[in-house]
Amino acid sequence: GVCYANGSGVAKDENEAVKWYTKAAEQGVLEAQHNLGVCYEYGKGAAKDLKEAVKWFTKSAEQGNELAKKALEKIKSH
Repeated sequence: GVCYANGSGVAKDENEAVKWYTKAAEQGVLEAQHNLGVCYEYGKGAAKDLKEAVKWFTKSAEQGNELAKKALEKIKSH
């Protein structure tokens, strides 16, 4: 997913990044869960959906991801 998001070794394709982040996130990869949350928060490769962003940030934060915890705090403060 990161390769598609950044265009590293492949053409940049945010939709494809979301596809791969989702596959990894559903398998419990906390970094993918966080990255998927970012995609939904900002509407990159997926429709902007804060509810979906919170869902994925929460899953990642529950595994100890500090970036996801900060993202949740930011969303809740707005």
